[in-house]
Amino acid sequence: MVVVYAADEVKDAVDGAAELVFNPDAAKGMSTSLRTGLRALRSDMEAALVMLGDQPLVGSRAVSALLRTWRREGSRPAVAMAAGDKPRWTPPVVLSRELWAEMDSLEGDMGARHVLDKHPELLDVVPAGGRPDDIDTPGDYAKIVRLFPRKKPTRKT
Repeated sequence: MVVVYAADEVKDAVDGAAELVFNPDAAKGMSTSLRTGLRALRSDMEAALVMLGDQPLVGSRAVSALLRTWRREGSRPAVAMAAGDKPRWTPPVVLSRELWAEMDSLEGDMGARHVLDKHPELLDVVPAGGRPDDIDTPGDYAKIVRLFPRKKPTRKT
């Protein structure tokens, strides 16, 4: 697993649990992180599963479903998931190596959606396992926290 980071807090949190790759251009947009991560992968890798760091409820079942679909005979070069009745797909997304050159040409705050929305024939979509919500605002964070209420401590007397 490769984690692309820009902030030392992320590096410290990973604490050796994954390979870390520093993105010195992170302020220029998400395309720089996508490029940095894809370039860091071994040459024998056939695909990359691209996950965002702000989707804490995407779990192993969602990842397994994406990988199973991508490995299926006749699958398309990209596989993503869609939640509920929303037709719009969301990360994580599996990107076959054949798409990496086009991802490498992205600039600014563009990601795989910029390529795949123009070429829907390249994308398979599977139902989302779990909740692919991402946390972009304090309100998003509050919504996620409410899903996991803490038990009130009990006092021993």
